[in-house]
Amino acid sequence: MTERRRRETPREKLERLTILERGLWDEGFRVAGIDEVGRGPLAGPVVTACVSIPRDKLVPGVDDSKKLSEKRREALFPLLLEAADYAETCFIGPEVIDEINILNATKRAMETCAAGFEGGLFLVDAVQGLHLPGEARPLIHGDALSYMIGAASIVAKVTRDRYMLEMDTKYPMYGFARNKGYGTAEHIAALREYGPCPIHRRSFIGKILGEDHE
Repeated sequence: MTERRRRETPREKLERLTILERGLWDEGFRVAGIDEVGRGPLAGPVVTACVSIPRDKLVPGVDDSKKLSEKRREALFPLLLEAADYAETCFIGPEVIDEINILNATKRAMETCAAGFEGGLFLVDAVQGLHLPGEARPLIHGDALSYMIGAASIVAKVTRDRYMLEMDTKYPMYGFARNKGYGTAEHIAALREYGPCPIHRRSFIGKILGEDHE
């Protein structure tokens, strides 16, 4: 019989996710994490967050936001903001995404939310080529490897989800409360029936609507 894998304790998880940060803190760096939410949806903004939490104020339970339930993310959100010595978000809306493309919009949002953390070291989830007020270290799957990136992913996710819930009350036919703007079957069917609303990304929906977009 295969030995059952022991579940990681909260303390062990916290120690694992802060391996990078603890090494950098020991070298004297101020560390922040940057992450984004909303690169793939058909509607709504891309949202980025830059978060720095002091070593002595770490909040247990942080992880990649995609691994956490909505209830857990909502519970962590105010705790992270209270503990943080720096926490900023940035929205880039559909019009700009359509104009400069989603990657450039994501980079602009990351640079904007990080602008006030001068002289820090930034752990960034995957994105390279950023102009930040300090050293940037991109990490593939960084939200699963770094506490700070995980914290930023939670702040960005909760912020964007709350916005999409507001948009659901304004445009209820698309099911934004359920799909958060992603291209579910329900969303695509509604898009074809009702056409786009002001928060749809025209550069993302041309093929769905049978339109040509450069």
